[in-house]
Amino acid sequence: MKVILFGATGMVGQGVLRECLLDADVEIVLAVGRSPTGVQSAKLREILHGNFLDFSTIKSQFAGFDACFFCLGVSSVGMSEERYRHLTYDITLAAATTLSKLNPGMVFVYVTGQGTDSTEQGRLMWARVKGKTENDLLKLPFKAAYMFRPAGIQPLHGVRSRTAWVQAIYLVASPLLTWLDRVAPKYMTTTEQVGRAMIKVARDGYPKPVLESEDINRL
Repeated sequence: MKVILFGATGMVGQGVLRECLLDADVEIVLAVGRSPTGVQSAKLREILHGNFLDFSTIKSQFAGFDACFFCLGVSSVGMSEERYRHLTYDITLAAATTLSKLNPGMVFVYVTGQGTDSTEQGRLMWARVKGKTENDLLKLPFKAAYMFRPAGIQPLHGVRSRTAWVQAIYLVASPLLTWLDRVAPKYMTTTEQVGRAMIKVARDGYPKPVLESEDINRL
């Protein structure tokens, strides 16, 4: 399986990249980002790209892939709806539309979050934007598309948040997160489980397009 990975330097993306490089079924990982991952592997290729609304100069390198794991994401805290929509909806759909034209047999996996609003009408801005993003991804002509909606995610195996205060919270709360992952699979998962679940749905499929934390952990 050949995989394109967006967001490989973020917390979720770091975990997904690790699992892809460890998995015998994954032949190549093409990481697309604004900064290098710092990871060395014979499986890994990287493209540094600045404009995530226009992939015309690099799209020839996207052909022939089986799956895309889209792990880019930003917090909506302190952000206007217009700005959040640009960074969440516009960028995701630009990449996905390009890939769907080049790889109609591709499986596209998108990381959203628990509480995403599929009606696009709720009071929470981030949930509406995420809901529209999910809905429009599911309309694209991929072989299949899956929306991952994890609640809490515990970073494992040296994976770190790039936001210092978030990383500090993870360090302090690590024992509690480990316990929650074991006793409350509806509300907690890990970067390892997310990565493994993405590989499995890309390879084997899943009965429904939207996966919550419990589905991710089951996989």
